[in-house]
Amino acid sequence: MEGMREYKCPCCGGGIGFDSRIQKLKCPFCDTEFDMETLADYDRELMDDRPDDMSWDTDSGEGWQDGELGELRSYVCNSCGGELVCDENTAATSCPFCGNPVVMTGRLSGMWRPDCVIPFKLDRKAAEGILKKHYEGKRLLPKMFKNENHIREVKGVYVPFWLFDVKADVNMRYRATKFRSWTRGKYDYTETSYYGVSRGGTIEFERVPVDGSVKMPDDLMESLEPYDFSKAVDFQTAYLAGYLADKYDVDAKESVPRANERIRKSAKEAFAATVKGYATVTEEAGSIQLNNGTVRYALFPVWLLNTSWNGQNYLFAVNGQTGKMAGDLPLDKAAYKRWLFGLTGIIGTVLFAALYVLWLL
Repeated sequence: MEGMREYKCPCCGGGIGFDSRIQKLKCPFCDTEFDMETLADYDRELMDDRPDDMSWDTDSGEGWQDGELGELRSYVCNSCGGELVCDENTAATSCPFCGNPVVMTGRLSGMWRPDCVIPFKLDRKAAEGILKKHYEGKRLLPKMFKNENHIREVKGVYVPFWLFDVKADVNMRYRATKFRSWTRGKYDYTETSYYGVSRGGTIEFERVPVDGSVKMPDDLMESLEPYDFSKAVDFQTAYLAGYLADKYDVDAKESVPRANERIRKSAKEAFAATVKGYATVTEEAGSIQLNNGTVRYALFPVWLLNTSWNGQNYLFAVNGQTGKMAGDLPLDKAAYKRWLFGLTGIIGTVLFAALYVLWLL
């Protein structure tokens, strides 16, 4: 069954139809007329329109080598359900997510073996120093937070990530306008020209990362990007010595929508950036076709720092390779009100001075 095709006015976006009286296509909303030759190219573009195809083959992955699973242990937090993997020499410890004790359960069956790992470059001391430096210059941070806040737990955790590689065939259409204004006699005139703009091409994506842990919010992990993947190495269990590894609880198939969201957004931004020289540009239609997509499993280094102050816990994350950090700080509400009122006063003073100058003129 053939799909339906709808012709839209490039000027106002309304549906257009053939007017037998003038033998042209005409928009009933803005009365713009189009001859058949003008819309011939537009018709061919409509014929090429296809829905997005952003499917992936996620039924892949390398198995564990002989003896590797025997070197690993799995722990589950009784409080938050966080599951972590570490080497056989690691004793039961505390959960880096909530700080509660964890117990060994040994549920490693069915887990993919990581393809690669980015080793930790920064040690615990460096992570603590980055957190303390993060406090500096924060005018709305409670003064007592720096003094009374203490780090309850610092853990180096290898966080699971799915890395998506793919080629994307992208076709986009835009409506664009240009304006020309002039004055003749008593009247001002503005001429609006409408354009149909097409863009098409192939863009390649390498290692689009998607956090494979439910416990790690996507926005928190994306705040730690980018990682220098040139320093990644083939996975060996020895890299886990002295650290924990968060076991993925979001598999590759479940991570596809997030990967597609990031790919779609990046692709559209890249193609929209090529449409220049117009007063306005509006996306009209587009399609993305993915080809030769592959998925890999990787472990990225993250320092998790649990701190407590005033009866509340605060979690901070530090990129274990680059030192980039993310996390929410408490707000001194009294200082915020003083700052807000001060800002309002400054704006009011400037506005009053501007009005006074205008009045003098």
